[in-house]
Amino acid sequence: MMWRDILGLDKKPNSLVELLTPRRTFNDVVLPDETRQQLYEALTQIRKHGLIFQTWGLGERHPTGVGLAFNFAGPPGTGKTICAEAVAYTLGRKLLRVRYAELESCWAGETGKNIRTVFREAQTQNAVLFFDEADSIAARRFSNVQAGYEREANQAVNILLKELEEHEGVVIFATNMASNFDPAFERRIRTHILFRMPGPPERERIWKAQLHPSRTPLGKDVNFRELAERYEIAGGDIRNAVIKAAQMAAAGEGPDETKRILHRHFVLAIEQVVTAKRVMQQNAVEPQQGPAAWQAAIKATTQAAESRLQALDADLNTCRTELALLAEAQSSLGARLENDLNRARVGEAERLRDELATVSETHHLELTAGLDAVRRASSVALELGLESVRQQADAATAAALVQAEEWLAGANDRATSAEGEILARLEHESRMLTGRIDALAKGLQATRSHVTGTEQEVRALRAELAGLCQSQEAALQTASQEQTSELARVSGMLTLQQEARFASATLLPWSRGIASVLLIVLSLLVFGLGTWLGHALLGRGAG
Repeated sequence: MMWRDILGLDKKPNSLVELLTPRRTFNDVVLPDETRQQLYEALTQIRKHGLIFQTWGLGERHPTGVGLAFNFAGPPGTGKTICAEAVAYTLGRKLLRVRYAELESCWAGETGKNIRTVFREAQTQNAVLFFDEADSIAARRFSNVQAGYEREANQAVNILLKELEEHEGVVIFATNMASNFDPAFERRIRTHILFRMPGPPERERIWKAQLHPSRTPLGKDVNFRELAERYEIAGGDIRNAVIKAAQMAAAGEGPDETKRILHRHFVLAIEQVVTAKRVMQQNAVEPQQGPAAWQAAIKATTQAAESRLQALDADLNTCRTELALLAEAQSSLGARLENDLNRARVGEAERLRDELATVSETHHLELTAGLDAVRRASSVALELGLESVRQQADAATAAALVQAEEWLAGANDRATSAEGEILARLEHESRMLTGRIDALAKGLQATRSHVTGTEQEVRALRAELAGLCQSQEAALQTASQEQTSELARVSGMLTLQQEARFASATLLPWSRGIASVLLIVLSLLVFGLGTWLGHALLGRGAG
């Protein structure tokens, strides 16, 4: 089993399907009344399935085909996928969405096995099995199988039909190309529901449903009725237009708090969506323009020639088949005549041999003449066909060459015109650049003059600063000298104070009071002198 795991042959069920928990209901989708009524009838069939096939006994009469298969068909964006989810939500079941990239396999027989695994998983989970874009798996079978992939595709469709016949659960197909379904699915699908394009009332409700009722900022000029009546589009296109309009409004200038989605935003967005649909719906085989046209013409002519040659080969094969049938008839006729000769009398043997020789010669001449005629007709037809093909190819090639020459002439004219425009634009840009260079030169000269003046001012400021520094140094030296002299004076006064203290110690007791008074007076004088000296020094330092 290891090599099967390496090659991805034994796939697990959870890799083939996506198990979803339904969250959207029928209230989240806007549908025409007819489509909504058909959906409610389909839900009634599901709810009353047990009553019909078990209680009423129809399951005993019809043991197969008792499942509930529904086909949701309609244009893109009409709500098919949402309704499939809403059906599962209403039934209270999970939704199993099939992954086609994992379902289909390049190995012979593996696609059928994967289909069986998907149905078994839906039966185990009791879930609603959902085939989105189902035309890719339920396409028409090939009637004339010539290649291996055609045989494999037919086998996958056969297995899908068989599993759908035996499955007892709910299966939903969704497609916008129901015409590609194999006709056998028409009987096995219980109900076919057509999702039509919404009308103006439904479109207006869809426009409003795409926005948040309280948080989406809308302009006062928004008119959803006018948009619904003007543009006939599906709900999916309206959703894309709403998102585009919101992006346009958010990209506008100004603070986010003042931004609003205006009516013009919706109009521009829906125009872009409609334009994109037109691009996707354009004809993929439109006549090509330019030098590649002759290639397409030659390719078409070659294909026509090949088709004609294939038809001639088919005619020749038919002629060969007819000749083989004639030869076989001749052989059977000869055998029958030989039997008759054996049963005939001896007297009639010679006559029968003569008749046989005559008949054989006649058939041989007719056969030879017919073969020559067929060869001549085939040769003439082949020559006429090849000549016609050559003429068509020559005509197509000539027309393609004429178109190519016209296109080249137009391209040369456009190139010449573009070259003139580019030269004129370059000359204009050169003049503007020259003017800008002159303006920059003048600005540079003015800047240089300003820089020169600034340098002179800097030199003057430096000289002034040097003078101030010298005056400050002189003032500091003077203040230092004065402070030194004052300190010497204070030192002398302290010496006198010490001598006075010594004298007071040696004097008589009656002179101590006088000495104390003198000492106090001397201290006050020293304190006043120190205060005056400090104020003087502070004043000079401030100056």
